[in-house]
Amino acid sequence: MGLHFPGAPRNIFGMNSPIKVSVVVPVYNEEENVESLCQKLHDALSKLDRSYEVILVDDGSKDDTWPRLKAQTARLPHFRLIRFRRNFGQTAAMSAGFTHARGEIIVTMDADLQNDPADVALLLDHMDKGFDVVSGWRKDRKDAFINRRLPSMIANNLISQITGVYLHDYGCTLKAYRSEIIKNVRLYGEMHRFIPALASWVGGEIDEVVVNHHPRRFGKSKYGISRTFRVILDLLTVKFLLHYSMGPIQLFGKFGGLFGIPGLLMFALMIGGNASYHLFGTEWASTLIKRPFWIMTAFMFVFFGVQFVSMGLLAEMQIRTYHESQDKPIYVIRETCDSPA
Repeated sequence: MGLHFPGAPRNIFGMNSPIKVSVVVPVYNEEENVESLCQKLHDALSKLDRSYEVILVDDGSKDDTWPRLKAQTARLPHFRLIRFRRNFGQTAAMSAGFTHARGEIIVTMDADLQNDPADVALLLDHMDKGFDVVSGWRKDRKDAFINRRLPSMIANNLISQITGVYLHDYGCTLKAYRSEIIKNVRLYGEMHRFIPALASWVGGEIDEVVVNHHPRRFGKSKYGISRTFRVILDLLTVKFLLHYSMGPIQLFGKFGGLFGIPGLLMFALMIGGNASYHLFGTEWASTLIKRPFWIMTAFMFVFFGVQFVSMGLLAEMQIRTYHESQDKPIYVIRETCDSPA
């Protein structure tokens, strides 16, 4: 995550007219779903009293997803397509959609039709109340319990506790964001699921609303327990970004003190014990200074303390370099397509 620096990718579609709503949909190997998806999006969005666009990002699909998307774009208005050269992941697909979206409000959703396009209107109604982020909550989720819902419940609780932003369903892709908020969030790894927490860091007001959820009819889910470990690692990164991105020395300094201070106290105790033994012949002091364990433990604690402080200083220099460097996209675009004018 970070600020949107000069040098970031520009909107490849231009700025022909103001758009109220942009719907961003990452797509990967969904050939059986894209036709119904596009039609349902058109039906739902055309009923809105707002100008809109739909940006579908093909994340390097290996089936007939791209030609089917192009066929739908040729017959439906306000559709825009981005095709990656290879599979870069859902976070990269969302990042591309955010970069090239023109809408004042950006809505994200999955391409597997488990999210309901009709719920976009519900999210927008809540956005009109002044919120910067509205997150969908799949309260009646239609997924298997062991490998989908249970890991999600654990992850939601863990993410809420660590980030301090309490949501029932971080994993629901159906969310709405104000453009000025989401365009100031830098994404990589698996961080798309943490966007509400990242948005809170830049001052966003967050709401949650119950949305519909449908069972998957076609295709294969791209999610599973195997992604849990990556999510946990990214969660640690988010924790760091939310609390220590502007001063990593504060985090590493705490660990340095946790080890260094006890080590110095042990050294002080040994020095005091040595003086007490030679001056007064104190028996406990003799036992203390003759034990190598104390010397080695004290040395290791001080060594670890110095190491953590040094890591903090290095992190400080890297943070400064990061904020002074140019942004680079985390994806490569192969081609684009736009609905006929």
